[in-house]
Amino acid sequence: MQTNLAPEYKGTTDGLAAEAILRKCVHCGFCTATCPTYQLLGDELDGPRGRIYLMKQVLEGATPTRKTQQHLDRCLSCRSCETTCPSGVDYGHLLDIGRKLVDAKVPRPLGERALRWALKEGLPSPLFAPAMALGQLARPLLPAALQNKVPVKQDAGRWPTREHARKILMLAGCVQPAMAPNINRATARVFDAAGIQTVIAPKAGCCGAVKFHLNDQEGGKAEMRANIDAWWPFIEGQKASSGVEAILMNASGCGVTVKEYGHILRDDPVYAAKAARISELTRDVSEWLPELAVSLRDKLPLSDNTTTTQKALPHIAFHPPCTLQHGQQLRGGVEQHLGALGFDVKVTGCEAHLCCGSAGTYSVINPDLAYQLRDRKLGHLNDTFGAEKPDVIVSANIGCITHLQSGTTTPVRHWIEVLDEALQK
Repeated sequence: MQTNLAPEYKGTTDGLAAEAILRKCVHCGFCTATCPTYQLLGDELDGPRGRIYLMKQVLEGATPTRKTQQHLDRCLSCRSCETTCPSGVDYGHLLDIGRKLVDAKVPRPLGERALRWALKEGLPSPLFAPAMALGQLARPLLPAALQNKVPVKQDAGRWPTREHARKILMLAGCVQPAMAPNINRATARVFDAAGIQTVIAPKAGCCGAVKFHLNDQEGGKAEMRANIDAWWPFIEGQKASSGVEAILMNASGCGVTVKEYGHILRDDPVYAAKAARISELTRDVSEWLPELAVSLRDKLPLSDNTTTTQKALPHIAFHPPCTLQHGQQLRGGVEQHLGALGFDVKVTGCEAHLCCGSAGTYSVINPDLAYQLRDRKLGHLNDTFGAEKPDVIVSANIGCITHLQSGTTTPVRHWIEVLDEALQK
């Protein structure tokens, strides 16, 4: 796609990066077929190709409008279009640039500004955990819209205390410890059973995704630098002798962001090299499954694969988050390796590539579209086993888990919790 940058963008970092991305687009429209918002709205401007044209116009000097902003806002950033694109268009990074440039020229209404400020400052805040605890106490009294965002208080179980020679760093996350604390503890217990110790750097906080994708990109970068500072002693500093071999992510939304630290901070003279190293060391928990499957096979009662055991297995429907299958390009591993361990796990054969509507803060900012996508996804997940509904739905990201659970009585959990539970039997 030929692009003629306006003078204000020529030679700038954003302008050069956007131009390189736009030149790859051949406007074929394959992306439109896999775009969730286009499926719902049927508007070309609510699909990737239309949004690309809008961003191209802004970069060429057209004045963006409130309508331009709204079309970009309605994008889920699911990156399904990147998986589909035959030309390798880096749509996600282009969208980050486009939103930044449009928001600089189109002021938002006061209500929107207030909501976005509350989300970007509140979710990563130390005050989030006590606020969530209070919300869980008052949950029966809350209106349905708030109940959807406040999960029932969870029993987190114990954190393993054994020491192991092999160690991995794990990002606790900003909302996960308060909303679903068992995910982190289950992760630590599973790795403990495999002879690997999970370590959390106390000063590591939010991965930076919340602020970055709400267009506080500098605030997001500050959180990224803080995490690098917190992890660096374990990697190259005074604690490096502890033998930390990787950085583990059990929330795929955080994982895709940390894997992009090297790209986001590539022009930072102080942090560029460190950020690249952090991204290189970061692995989603599912990337450990081949090794875990070997280490844990003999410790699982499911692995004998007898007829009696097979009949007793729960039906598990797996929803692969967009940040896992599109953002990190990790597909098939969870169901393959859990299946090898004896679990009866399946992915829906219909629209498994489409977003569930959670998409970080999207379900708060665009609830109508988010709930339509949630119910559509749950319909397909419920059909995974034909006439029988799944006994449990599993995913790999706290946002998806919370969002899907708000629309069903079927338990929705992280797959690592199901594996941990089986190890306790």
